[in-house]
Amino acid sequence: MTTVSPGRRLRNAWQRRPIAIPGVFNALVAMMAERIGHDAIYLSGGALSAAYGVPDVGLLSLNEFVDEARIIARATKLPLLCDADTGFGEALNVERTVQLFEDAGVAGIHLEDQVLPKRCGHLSGKALISAEAMAAKIRAAVAARRDPDFVIIARTDARDVHGMEDAINRAKLYLQAGADAIFPEALEAPDEFAAFAKAVDAPLLANNTEFGRSPNLTVEAFGALGYCMVLFPLTAFRAALKSARDTLMDLKTLGHQRDRLPQMLTRAELYDLLGYKDYETRDRAYFG
Repeated sequence: MTTVSPGRRLRNAWQRRPIAIPGVFNALVAMMAERIGHDAIYLSGGALSAAYGVPDVGLLSLNEFVDEARIIARATKLPLLCDADTGFGEALNVERTVQLFEDAGVAGIHLEDQVLPKRCGHLSGKALISAEAMAAKIRAAVAARRDPDFVIIARTDARDVHGMEDAINRAKLYLQAGADAIFPEALEAPDEFAAFAKAVDAPLLANNTEFGRSPNLTVEAFGALGYCMVLFPLTAFRAALKSARDTLMDLKTLGHQRDRLPQMLTRAELYDLLGYKDYETRDRAYFG
């Protein structure tokens, strides 16, 4: 039987309908997303950096990204899309970036056209490499992949730096270089999302992050504007962090966790998600 690659599974998912791609910050959350019925998942550089206790300014290494991606990809059948920042170097570095992510079982990556030190796409202070230098990175990424279905998404931050016209022109150049899809970062209104989609004929990804420049629309609404993938990169992470902070505060001020019990995953629910009984059954069988 032919195995469908992760990249092909991701392409099949967005071709059926617009899909939500939630950010997952560890393997267990990826397993939750699969159990709930999501079509794909995402590893955010912002979430991974925060989990290491540093801001999202390009401080983590390629190996740190790939190691986490491999753990998540192994835990679920869902196709995993990964943030690959600026590709961890120039065009030749991008070749290795693609190869390591593909070896880790990832479905695809997105590369952005910022210079280092990079910035969160919804903050000020960004600067861009030339469109031609970014196109070279895209060509390198496409040449390096072994599976032609491994997804290469080109992200452009040009709208906030140089304006919509430059963002559109860059997107077209990146498509000519071989990008499979385009991620226009930090568009500021539904009309801008619609105008970009009208000008750029390609699969498009919208970033539905919270507290940023873009409106928080539904997946259906983004689909109507012309977008087939909608990222929720830090949504579950932010919710989990607030819950953790409030729980730690209760332990400090109240001296107990009893008020938090209704908000917790129970022991039984956790063991069910982990497939604990299957492990126990197999362990017994090995001893006859």
